[in-house]
Amino acid sequence: MKRCFVYSAGSFYGVRECPAEGDLRIAADAGLLLCRRLGFEPDVVIGDFDSMEEPDVREECIRVPVEKDDTDTLLAVRVGLSHGCREFHLYGCTGGYRPDHTLANMQTLAFLCRREARGFMYDRNFVFTVIENGSVEIERTLENGTVSVFAMTDKVYDVTLEGLQYPLDRAELTPDFPLGVSNHFMGDRARISCGRGLLLVCWEVAEKG
Repeated sequence: MKRCFVYSAGSFYGVRECPAEGDLRIAADAGLLLCRRLGFEPDVVIGDFDSMEEPDVREECIRVPVEKDDTDTLLAVRVGLSHGCREFHLYGCTGGYRPDHTLANMQTLAFLCRREARGFMYDRNFVFTVIENGSVEIERTLENGTVSVFAMTDKVYDVTLEGLQYPLDRAELTPDFPLGVSNHFMGDRARISCGRGLLLVCWEVAEKG
């Protein structure tokens, strides 16, 4: 499966998944500065460049208007989808001074899910993804690490949590009651699955040194 790595201008907390040969690397606007900090030039740079001067790059550079519906991160995701990518890893998409962009990027995970792709977004010590009519398996990396799930649509059906302290079996979750917050591993792995409806899944990992 071809993967896409998106680097945006939010807070960066260290690399957890690295690109391999053949993976697509996209800088969303000032995410180009993060790429250069990590020591590489991305394959594509896209953005309105309202937070930095338009870069002088050899790679493909796509300039978009400042007034637009899509965030720069969502535009980068669209480019990745157009290249046939179905697994996305998002860096620099949380934190900083713009919590609204963190929420927007959670919706971008939902955008990917509805297009038969899977996105993973990395925060300081949490990983986020969204599933629908599917499942995700999570490996425990912290002794007391937490796992939480939240409904992103009016209802999420058939939510099943396995390998956690508080299991669920084909439960129905709604966005007005946070039943799925702050669960804990019972073993080395947990499995979360659901039917129709978008389910945000987040789990705690060790901070990068």
